[in-house]
This record gives sequence, C-alpha cells and structure tokens, in this order.
Amino acid sequence: MATQNSSAKDVQAKYTVPGVDLEDGHRVAEILQMRLHALNDLQLTLKHAHWNVVGPNFIAVHEMLDPQVNVVRGFVDEVAERVATMGLSPQGTPGAIAAERTWDDYAVGRADTLTHISALDKVYTGVIADHRNAIEEVGKLDPMAEDLLVGQTRELELFQWFLRSFLSNNTGELHHEN
Repeated sequence: MATQNSSAKDVQAKYTVPGVDLEDGHRVAEILQMRLHALNDLQLTLKHAHWNVVGPNFIAVHEMLDPQVNVVRGFVDEVAERVATMGLSPQGTPGAIAAERTWDDYAVGRADTLTHISALDKVYTGVIADHRNAIEEVGKLDPMAEDLLVGQTRELELFQWFLRSFLSNNTGELHHEN
C-alpha cells in the first residue's frame, strides 16, 4: 500500500478553470467545500428525520422528506465535482464534516411531525442563509459556481416552503414547536 506525504485535504492542483486565476479558483473551492459539508449534513439530517418522525401527518412528512434527500444528494455531487474542477480535493468524510462545520448537530430524535418540521425549518434557514452568503462571495470570482449555488438555493427555498406549510396559519404566521 502506497503512503502519501500529505493528507488529501492538503493537496491542491496547480490549476483551476480557464479564465479564473489560481488563487481565486482555490478560494471558490474552499467556499464550496463548506457548502459541501452543509449539504452532506443536510441530506443526512433529512434522512434522520425521515426515520424518526412519528404522530399525526407521519406519512405525509415521511414521504415528503425522501425526495428532498435525493435532490440534496445530487447537490452534494455537483458541489464536490465543482470543488475538484476548481483544483482542490473535495472532502466528504464524516470526520471532515464534524471537524469543519460551524453549526450544531441536529438534536431531535424520535419526535412528532411538528417538532421535526420546526427543527428542519431552522436547519434550512441556516443552510439557505449560508448558501446566499456563498453566492455573494463566489459571484465576484466564478459565475459558474454562482449559478450552481443559485439553482440549489432556489430548490432549498422551495423545500423550506413545503415544511413551512405545516407551520403556518392562514395569516402567514409561523409557529415553531421548539
């Protein structure tokens, strides 16, 4: 078995995409890496909620979450491939996510639908806000990464709206369980 002198995280290609200088390309990849962590965490969190939701509206929520998991898994692949295209090695291991994330772990276990939906609404709020911040930063450096994140944010906002339909009343007020 061959050994490497540096970890995969330390390996940076001596290239990035044409039209973007090396430093900017690698900065875009670093920003995208944090989005990769967030999306990996999100898809695992959604699946966790899918397995642990109980009570009234169980089947509606249980079945609503699987398509979200599948779409977010696709986002993970898109972002990882863009990181690699920009010249960095994408990190998708659980250890990398846990070590580098800036948010708390999802704290809800087996719980009723409104508890999970309330918690997931807050998760989506954080992921979407961070995606929007990343859009602003990468938009100055790489329009392709910006476009990727814009499309993903649009879908994430739609998924959050689905969840919020369970939490809002006819006047548009949100009621969170926790």
